[in-house]
Amino acid sequence: MRVQSLTLAAAGVALLAPAPFPAARPSPPVAVREGSVRAADLLAKVRDCVPVSKGRYRTDAGTRAEIPVCGARGAVFWKADMDIDCDGRSGLVCNGRTDPSFSGATAYRQSDGRYLSAETLPYVVVPTPSGIWDHRAYGIRGGSVVAVIYKDRVQYAVVGDTGPREIIGEASYATAKALGIRPDPHGGGTSSGVTYIAFKNSRVSPIEDHAAAVTAGERLAREFVRGG
Repeated sequence: MRVQSLTLAAAGVALLAPAPFPAARPSPPVAVREGSVRAADLLAKVRDCVPVSKGRYRTDAGTRAEIPVCGARGAVFWKADMDIDCDGRSGLVCNGRTDPSFSGATAYRQSDGRYLSAETLPYVVVPTPSGIWDHRAYGIRGGSVVAVIYKDRVQYAVVGDTGPREIIGEASYATAKALGIRPDPHGGGTSSGVTYIAFKNSRVSPIEDHAAAVTAGERLAREFVRGG
């Protein structure tokens, strides 16, 4: 009886013991609509491209260099794919386990000195300055406001990181998720159909204040649509 009682007690403890938490997985994207400026109105202003870059960018390593950066009144823009940037502060879905190329740093930092969080902050990656194009010469820097357009959706983001010198078309996990694009850093993103409009001489401070980015982005987008 003693042996049986101990066995039953051990079984009871095993049943009560907490089960290990499963590894976090990227949650399904849920499109979020921000502001009242329509995607169609913004896209109508960027139909024609007057290149400001001296060359063209690749969307991925090994692809042809076909993407120019174009100039417009008060902004620059490019039309590309969207690769998922999960770099910066480690979290549940952006970390070394979920992203084989994870880096714990971003080119810009929050007001408290920490690196940005790709899984919570909508941000865009711009190419590192090179002979192709130097974003700084066009008033684009860390914290600059970007309207990211995919299908009929507009998401306001900030410039939050820099990437390879010859590749363009990348944004944070949070940006992709808000646009309804699969945000998984390992195989997510979309191969085409994304327009990035970066507003010259704009800046959100602190850079992590997404509400401020939306307010500024809505105002700048409205001015952009109304402009000549």
